[in-house]
Amino acid sequence: MVEPNKKSLMIPHETYMQRCFQLAENGLGQVAPNPLVGCVIVHDGKIISEGFHQKYGENHAERNAILHIKDENLLKNSTLYVNLEPCSHSGKTPPCADLIIEKQIPKVVISNLDSNPEVAGKGIERLRNAGIEVITGALEDEGRFLNRRFFTYIERSRPYIILKWAESLDGFIYNETQRWITNKAMRNLVHKWRSEESAIMVGTNTVLIDNPQLNVRAYFGKNPLRITIDKNHKLPKNLHFFDNSQPTKIYETTDLSEILANLHSQKIQSLIVEGGAKLLQSFIEKNLWDEAHILTGNKQLLSDLKAPKIQGKQIFSTEIEGDNVRIVQSSKRNVINNENEM
Repeated sequence: MVEPNKKSLMIPHETYMQRCFQLAENGLGQVAPNPLVGCVIVHDGKIISEGFHQKYGENHAERNAILHIKDENLLKNSTLYVNLEPCSHSGKTPPCADLIIEKQIPKVVISNLDSNPEVAGKGIERLRNAGIEVITGALEDEGRFLNRRFFTYIERSRPYIILKWAESLDGFIYNETQRWITNKAMRNLVHKWRSEESAIMVGTNTVLIDNPQLNVRAYFGKNPLRITIDKNHKLPKNLHFFDNSQPTKIYETTDLSEILANLHSQKIQSLIVEGGAKLLQSFIEKNLWDEAHILTGNKQLLSDLKAPKIQGKQIFSTEIEGDNVRIVQSSKRNVINNENEM
């Protein structure tokens, strides 16, 4: 593995890499199981072209940026910035490393090496063997966080797992007379979150009681694969889960490791778990989670169904003006350093 050459980093590299990150985020929800990648090409201190990976199976970021150049002679005196190592293998698209070499771009600056065994330093090696100067490690930590779904999927052989629930001021998750804990704006935000992930999962009782659609009707983008468990075949066929409106998978096992291994084999890069309390707690107890989105409303439920409890590093919390709805995002582990799971 090529070590980051951090001595070569300068502020301009960081500035252009930040722009790569911004571009890469445009592919969220569209490119999985591929990584989020953005690319800028700089000539004489000015960005002359940009690109990002827009959709799975389509051109990668480097190719999109290079194809936007009208005067290709400029490339021979330009620097290409990209947040992930250019690919060196042929998949649905040709190798980006070969295109960079073909266009005689003399310098490439990269944030992260690709953990995919098909790449894993081979792209950088190919560029250097062609005489191209390659600088790695530009905003490396930020790059790994941007692609936390991809790195988890590759390095841990399972989807990146996000737990999400809404709880009341008194720490309850649900009661039969008052189901809505948060406001409409928060429900719209939840649909946005759904559009960014590959799959969404709820427990059997949640399907029976709430009959959820688990789609993105309040936002835009792709509906995630919806998942539940029906070990005893007790779900009636008139539920939304059986309406054929979006991809759906029903497991007959409660073994989470088995389910996650199967999802990984189907190239499901990320999973958001929305409930109920029993399913959420089972993920927590087995230490199978990476982020938790906890929405706290301004109501008390006085119920007997307590919200799950987690231990994690709080990233941020915010209050929605007027409705006093608080979002707390927590992270269990450090994706940057790839800490081991328990």
